[in-house]
Formats: sequence, structure tokens, C-alpha cells
Amino acid sequence: MMGNHFSIILLPTNKCNVNCEYCFEDKTDDRMSLDQLSTVMSKVFDYMDESSIRGLTIHWQGGEIMTMPLEWFEGAHDLIQNAAVTRGKVVEHGLQSNLIGYHARWNNLIQEMFGNAVGTSMDYPNVHRKLFNGSASDYTRIWKYNVQSALSAGINIGVIAVPNQSTLDVGAEEFYSYFVDEIGVKSFQVNTPFPGGEENDTKKTLGLDIEQLGQFFVDLTDVWLERGYNRGVSVGPVDELVQRFTDGGGCLPCIWQSNCADEFISIDARGFVAQCDCWVTSYPEYFFGNIYENDSLGKMLLESSARRRFVERPGVVIPKDCIRCDYLSICHGGCPVRTYTFSGTMFEKDPYCGVYLSIFRKAEEAAAKLAQARALNKQAQTGSVSVSQRKQIPEDTLITNLPILPSRLVQIERRH
Repeated sequence: MMGNHFSIILLPTNKCNVNCEYCFEDKTDDRMSLDQLSTVMSKVFDYMDESSIRGLTIHWQGGEIMTMPLEWFEGAHDLIQNAAVTRGKVVEHGLQSNLIGYHARWNNLIQEMFGNAVGTSMDYPNVHRKLFNGSASDYTRIWKYNVQSALSAGINIGVIAVPNQSTLDVGAEEFYSYFVDEIGVKSFQVNTPFPGGEENDTKKTLGLDIEQLGQFFVDLTDVWLERGYNRGVSVGPVDELVQRFTDGGGCLPCIWQSNCADEFISIDARGFVAQCDCWVTSYPEYFFGNIYENDSLGKMLLESSARRRFVERPGVVIPKDCIRCDYLSICHGGCPVRTYTFSGTMFEKDPYCGVYLSIFRKAEEAAAKLAQARALNKQAQTGSVSVSQRKQIPEDTLITNLPILPSRLVQIERRH
């Protein structure tokens, strides 16, 4: 199913320390014990043996992951590494946290277990992320302080941002400047909003005008190309799309994989297994089963009628909605959870189709211009390019060695 690599989104806690108005998760106080984690890993490694898979990536999320004791994580790291060595597996770890509970005492673990990198979340302007007993501005103040403390400690920070109407109102330039110039991050990703989980008044207003949102992504691409492309700044998903159109590489997010059911699963603190964290925290009718209650993860996945719907989705959506699309080989009909939360079914194309088309066209255009710039640079090095030819390309793209962004495994879309 997974080729030579397997990924799991692991939620050892369903507990959270903040009160974001648009959160899709049904919060509980459940936490996974180390004994339960040992059971999970044993069954995951059994499944990998059955499927001849050696490599595993664990994306640690929640709830809020930093509500778990640091000592628990130290024990978890030792447990997993020892089991991996015994079973002949290679395990990598990624961490996603709101960082509200961050403290310098986490630094050693972040370095040793998570490659000195953390993914976090913040919108600009922040409208929906709030503390339990505080405002959005209180949340923003604490988050900003903790992020800059982590950056000062040498930790690499990647940020997810979910646009709202205020984001579209302030525009791409101010949005970019906030994260890169004010906060100091070099990597951020923009996710489209969706009203997952239990309905509330905020979720009723999450849908944005498709044309406006598409133009925002186009403008953000221009800002990034001018101010960040040659300065080590990555803006997802645009950066990976530019590489895809440049050389066929690029690590596209899970919403654009041929079928997310072929890439990963999610396991929560109660042992429930579903397609991703959105499904396992919100939609019990889409659970594949419970890993604590099943002897074989592989058998559970094979026999799950809920999982079968994910497997079948492309075969329904693509012939009906997407077969003539120029970008079918990139998008594959988009994200099932976005589709489900807006329309009540996953068997339609992603409601952000129009936004994606704007992003794809802009990235393709950018890749073509950058390729032209590289060709002119190469000619300039041999003295075969004229001044008039050189003037056809913006100066900021005419450098000696334009970068090619690194290719990675499938990127699990970080969540808000």
C-alpha cells in the first residue's frame, strides 16, 4: 500500500490548552500511556514487516502535543528507537505544536528527537485562535514570544497560516512581512480553511470568495519570488509546485496526492485509526477500527468499509469532475475532508478547485520564467547573451546560481 515508506499521524493526547474557534477536533482528556504506545508501535512494525516497508515517519500532533509531559516523550523516544533497531526499521519524527506551552526545557528533546525543528500555527491577522481565558491578542502575544525564543535557541520553525477575510483585506505583502520580517521565520505554509467537526457560528463564516483567495495566492507568489525565493524563504505549497513544474520534483501536500489512503493513517490517544487527524478527531463513522482491539493493523485496513471509501474516491471523482483538467496529474481531485465538510460527501471534487487552478497556473508561469532566467545566466557566463536579452528578465532572478528547492517524501499537510 505504502511503497517503501509508511507515515502515521500520531495523537498521543486529545487534550488541548487553547480554544480556537474554528478547530475541527472533538477534544477529550485521553492520553496514551507508554504501554499503549508500545502496543501501537509493535502492530505498526508488524504491518510494515508484512508490507516489506523499512522506513517510518511519525508526525506527532494532538490535541496539543506539549500538554504531554516531557518525561513521557523521553521515554517514548527510547521505546521507539529501541524497537526500531530490534525490528530493522528506520524511524523519523516530526513535531507539530501551537507552542503556547513551549519552554526552553523542551530544547534538548526537540534537537535529539525532532531534528531541531517544530511546526506551529498562526494566522495573520489572528481572529480565531484564542486562549481559554483570554483573547486572540493574548494568544498572539504568547505565541510570538515563544516562537522567537525557540528561534533564538536555534530551532527551525515552520508556520501554518489559515487565511480569513481579514487576511485577504490586508493583502499578501503585509501577510508575508508579518511572518518573515516581524516574526523571523523562513518557512511557512498557507492552508485553506474548512468547517470540520461540530458546527458553530465561526465555522459558518469560514468559506472565502474563491476568486479573492485565488488572487491572494497569486499575489503571495509574486511577493515570495521577489523577496524570498533567493533568500532561503519557503512558502508552501507554492515553492514545491514551482519545483514540480521545473524538474518534476517537489514535495506536494497530501491534499494533492493521487490518493491519501495510499500514504498514511492517523492514530489517536484512544487507539482509533482513521485517514488523518481531521477524521480521527471528528468523524467516528469514518474510523477504520481500534488498534488496541485488533490483532492486525493490516487486516483492519484491508477489511475497513470506511477506508474503502477513501480508496474508491479517485475512481468516482476524477471521471465525473476532473478528467479534462490540465492539472489532474497534480491535484487528483483534491482533499476529501475539505469536500466532506462543505458538501457532506467526499465523492465530489475539492471545493477549492478554482483556487488550486490559480495557484497551479501561477506556479507554472513562475517556473517558466525562472527557467528562462537560468538559461540567460548560463549564456551570460559564456558571453553569448545580449544586453537586450538580459533586460527581458527581472533583475532579482538574474543571479549566478538560482536554487532548486529540495525534494522530499510526501508532505503531510500540517493542520491548524
